[in-house]
Amino acid sequence: MKLEKSKLVENKTIQISGSKSISNRLLILENLFKNIQIGNLSNSQDTQLLKKALSENTETVDIHHAGTAMRFLTSYYSIQDGKTTILTGSRRMKERPIKNLVTALQNLGVEIEYLENEGFPPLKIIGRKIIETKVDVPANISSQFITSLLLIAGKLDNGLEIHLVGKVTSRSYIEMTLDILTKFGIQNSFIGNTIKVEPFINDHSSVINYEVESDWSSASYFYSFAALGRKTIHLKSFYKDSTQGDSAIADIYEKFFSIKTIFTENEHQLTLQPDPDFRFPEKIVLDMNNCPDIAQTLCVTAAALKIPFEISGLGTLRVKETDRLLALHNELKKLGTKTEFTDLTIKSISFNESEENISIKTYQDHRMAMSFAPFCLIKELNIEDENVVEKSYPMFWEDLIMILEK
Repeated sequence: MKLEKSKLVENKTIQISGSKSISNRLLILENLFKNIQIGNLSNSQDTQLLKKALSENTETVDIHHAGTAMRFLTSYYSIQDGKTTILTGSRRMKERPIKNLVTALQNLGVEIEYLENEGFPPLKIIGRKIIETKVDVPANISSQFITSLLLIAGKLDNGLEIHLVGKVTSRSYIEMTLDILTKFGIQNSFIGNTIKVEPFINDHSSVINYEVESDWSSASYFYSFAALGRKTIHLKSFYKDSTQGDSAIADIYEKFFSIKTIFTENEHQLTLQPDPDFRFPEKIVLDMNNCPDIAQTLCVTAAALKIPFEISGLGTLRVKETDRLLALHNELKKLGTKTEFTDLTIKSISFNESEENISIKTYQDHRMAMSFAPFCLIKELNIEDENVVEKSYPMFWEDLIMILEK
């Protein structure tokens, strides 16, 4: 997709679909407990793939690129007593590690077999009734592994106690899951590195209505547009006390780019309002361990403004849809920004002139496409394989047309 050099239009309002993270958690709970009515469900491809998989009664389930679905369904099928499931996905999915989650489930007594490579999908899962009550899980792995276990914990006769070994990564996503369980009526606690979930007694007498908040990860790209274009943007439907980890974007962009977030609570709307007199920082140094999914957006914003940056806490980015740190390193060069990276960090080294004809590779990663899009406020660029946005934000390009003018 060719994005011509554009200007931001003042005071446009965007309605963003429900959070993919919340929607996917609720779909698992809905299928386990049957008494949830979900409103504003995410229209993302990942959520639709998960919903389809849960509605089908087939032995082989292919979730394509949907990493969240792979992780959540691994635990879900593990407690379908007597049911055998082959859980598979795309070529990239077969390269994404899942060993720590599988080991935890095996330690709880589930029979799971790797069908191709040890530690990676596809999996053969033979569901059973779990009676064990405690399991150790490395804390520095994807929070989705831990959430996957938490979502089934209330369904177990004896509940579940998870001991997290080491430093916790993406803690906010674990807390989001526990908050959803609490609202659903499943008692839990998170003290130190131990999470306890009590068994849920479901009497089916009442239906829980859950309206899904819009997705903060999707909102992050509009913060980047506001930071570069210095115009006001309105977003709906968001809550001030959000449990989504990526809501940290509001504080981050106020601190480094003076984009103030104003909440209108009765309308569930937030306004991104730039301060015209703000002076940009000399350098951005930030640990994004709790919100790594918005790191690409921040790096592109900083690169566009030529603000030196040093971002840490990014250990999970190398095992996402692509190696996001390598992808960032490669594509930021095209914007004139030279970087270096490790397994946990990325930092700028120098800023030069951008390429004349910029074409951004997306590496089958939705966030690469959307995080680089705001650079069109600086210079014309092309986004390759633009349809990757369907994974999390199918309406992204249509919404962009609303806020841009040539």
